[in-house]
Amino acid sequence: MLSNGPRRPANLQQTPKGGATHLAESMASRFSYTLDSSLESVSKVEEAAEHLAQKSGMDDDTAFQFTMAVREAAVNAVLHGNAYDPQKKITAVFENNGKALIVRISDQGKGLDPATLPDPTAPENLLSGSGRGIFLIRSFMDEVHFKLLHPGTELTLIKNLASTQNSA
Repeated sequence: MLSNGPRRPANLQQTPKGGATHLAESMASRFSYTLDSSLESVSKVEEAAEHLAQKSGMDDDTAFQFTMAVREAAVNAVLHGNAYDPQKKITAVFENNGKALIVRISDQGKGLDPATLPDPTAPENLLSGSGRGIFLIRSFMDEVHFKLLHPGTELTLIKNLASTQNSA
C-alpha cells in the first residue's frame, strides 16, 4: 500500500551555465509501503529504491550500490526477520531530504542484535553461502543504524547526496 506519494519538485534551479538542472533543497519527498513478507515485496522495495536513486541524480554505480543495499535490507526483513510469515508485514519508508536518501526497513520478527552477526571476512566464513547482506549494506551506505522495535527490527540506511551528485 502506497502512502504519501512523492511530491513534485517545488523548485528547479538552472545551473550558472544554463545547462542541466538540479533539485533545490525544497525537493524533499517521502513515501512508504507496508508489504507482505514475500519475495514480490522485496522486488517492489528494490524498484522503489532504484527509482529514488535515479531521481536523486546519482551516477549509475552509486545508484546500483544504493539499490543493492536496500534490496539486502528488504531480504533480511522478509527472510530473517519475518521468516516469510504471512501474518507479518514489512514496512519500507523512503525519503529524499535534499541532502541524503534515507530508507527505513522494518519487520515484525524476533529482532536482531548486529553485534551477534559473524564477520563474513573471517577465514572460517569466507566460503559460507550466506551472511554477507549486512556487510554489503554497511559497505555501500554512508550510515547504517539498527533499532529494536519489540517485536522486530528497523534498519535505517543513509546515503549522502553531496558526495554522489555532480555539480555543474
